[in-house]
Amino acid sequence: MEQLMYRPAEAAQVLGIGRTRVFALIKSGRLRSVKLGAARFITAEALQTFVRDLEQESSRDADAEVA
Repeated sequence: MEQLMYRPAEAAQVLGIGRTRVFALIKSGRLRSVKLGAARFITAEALQTFVRDLEQESSRDADAEVA
């Protein structure tokens, strides 16, 4: 079965960024997270949505440079 939730350090590793950056993204609202008791998790769906949003932003930025 595919992993459904990641701790911030795991999410950081998956994304190839630092743990501090993951917490900054969560705080800014760009990366959704959930709490289970005292632990914070990022769902696999939230990671996919974040990457999809980055791709769309990158595409818009590239289109703006061409225009």
